[in-house]
Amino acid sequence: MPARNSVRIEIIDVGSLLLLSLPLPMFTLFLSFLGTLGSCFQTRAALQLEILALRHQINVLRRSQRGRVRLSEVDRLLWAWLLHLWSGWRSALIIVKPETVMAWHRRGFRLYWTWKSRRGRPGRPEVSREVRDLIRKMSLANPLWGAPRIHGELLKLGIELSQATVAKYLERPRKPPSETWHTFLDSHLKQFVSTDFFVVPTVSFRVLFVFIVLAHHRRRVIHFNVTAHPTSEWTAQQIAEAFPWDTAPRYLLHDRDSIYGDVFRQRVRGMAIREVLTAPRSPWQSPYVERLI
Repeated sequence: MPARNSVRIEIIDVGSLLLLSLPLPMFTLFLSFLGTLGSCFQTRAALQLEILALRHQINVLRRSQRGRVRLSEVDRLLWAWLLHLWSGWRSALIIVKPETVMAWHRRGFRLYWTWKSRRGRPGRPEVSREVRDLIRKMSLANPLWGAPRIHGELLKLGIELSQATVAKYLERPRKPPSETWHTFLDSHLKQFVSTDFFVVPTVSFRVLFVFIVLAHHRRRVIHFNVTAHPTSEWTAQQIAEAFPWDTAPRYLLHDRDSIYGDVFRQRVRGMAIREVLTAPRSPWQSPYVERLI
């Protein structure tokens, strides 16, 4: 293996020396002969493009015989077009570097899309007033139809719109504005109680859980108790002790703690109390008991 590699290297070196030892006119003639031989295997279209590129470069050199080569916008546009149309454009390029032609092509691409994006009005095409009125009329005449159904009916009529556009122009039924959370609390102030837990550390480094029941009307603590191990059964028993006989309120407001389990819900439901749960991580929705804690 080493012997073969060494022989190959010697042959390559000898071939290079033979080419370099030729006179400059002979070397140029040899390269021209190789180029002509390669053009025999090109298609007629590629050959015509190569002739166009070479003639253009000759004209540019004639035009700028003194000083640096001067190229106009038409020259740059021609080479950007050749880059897009002809894969062998690099072999015929002499006056500039291929990177320069690629930069011209990218610049022309940006200018084209800038021109195209500024044509007409920006954004989505406007929906005609007749189509908008038709969508509203169909939604009013068929209140159970949604955007997918109306979109399908419009496609059957030959009106091509997206489903999102149809949903945008649907006639929605007017509903009375719903009351806010604070308005709901104020409206049922006499019928609301809140429950919550808070912890108390002891001298012996134990943690006690305090359960409180607060009436909203007078901000009065109705019931409280302390335990070291709160459970759902224990919490349900505290509710039963807080509201004996027929003193149970209509609404019970508490958070989504897992301590209010199935046993607690069954006991509250049996007392004809309706649970109102606050949103996750929203202590502000139970303001009175949180302020007390």
